[in-house]
Amino acid sequence: MDQLFVLLLLLWGSGIQAYGKQDSTESDDVRLVGGANHCGGTLQVKYLGEWKPLQFIDCTLKEAAVFCKHLDCGSAVSIEQSPQSSVWGVNSTCVQSGSALRNCVTTEGFSSAVELTCSDSVRLLNGSSLCSGRLEVKSDQSWSSVCEADFGQQDAEVVCRELGCGPPSVLQGALYEEVEAPVWSKEFQCGGHESALLDCRSSGSARNSCSPGKAVGLTCSGRRGAAALMWFKLTLFFY
Repeated sequence: MDQLFVLLLLLWGSGIQAYGKQDSTESDDVRLVGGANHCGGTLQVKYLGEWKPLQFIDCTLKEAAVFCKHLDCGSAVSIEQSPQSSVWGVNSTCVQSGSALRNCVTTEGFSSAVELTCSDSVRLLNGSSLCSGRLEVKSDQSWSSVCEADFGQQDAEVVCRELGCGPPSVLQGALYEEVEAPVWSKEFQCGGHESALLDCRSSGSARNSCSPGKAVGLTCSGRRGAAALMWFKLTLFFY
C-alpha cells in the first residue's frame, strides 16, 4: 500500500512539472510575418490557439528586443505600427519581467499592430544602450564573437548602419562582458558601403583562437530608439 502511495505521489509530482513547463514561452508562440525574412514583419502571437497581431502600449526597442531574442534574431532595429482590426494586447512590463508570453497577453480590443524589424545576423550584447555592446555574428544558426584583430573601422561602419545606429564612435576589445563562446574564424574585409556585415568579403585564412579580452566591443554614435519611439507614439495618437 505504501509503495502504491509513493508511486501515485511521484506521478502527481511529474504532472505538476509537466504543467509548469507548458507555462514557458515555446518557440512557436511568436512569429514575424510579411517581411523579407523571419526577422521582420508584423508581430504575431499565438494565444488561446489563435494567431493574431500584437499591440504594445508605449512599446520601445528595449521591449521589442525581447521578441527579437526569442526569434533568435539579432538586435531590434525599428518598430512601427499599422492598422489592424483584430489584435491581441500585451503588457510590456510583464514581458520585460521574463514571464511566459502567454501570461502577458490580454484580449482587450486594439486597432493597430506592431511592425518589427530585427537584424538578421548581427547583434550587440551587454552594452549601455541598444547601439553598444559586444559584437556577435550569426552564421549556420549559431552566434559567434568577433576577434578585435579581424575587425576594422569600415567593418564597424557597416554594422552600425545595419543596426540603424549611425556611425561608429568607439571600437575596442574588452569593452563589454565576454563569455566563453565561439569566435568568428575569418577576418572581415568590408569596403564600408555594404548594407550588411555578411555582405562583406572575408579573408581566406581561418583563425583558430582569439586572446581573452579581445572580442570586438562596439559603440555606435546614433540613438535611433528615441526617434522610433516618438514616431510610434505619434502614429498611435492619430489612429
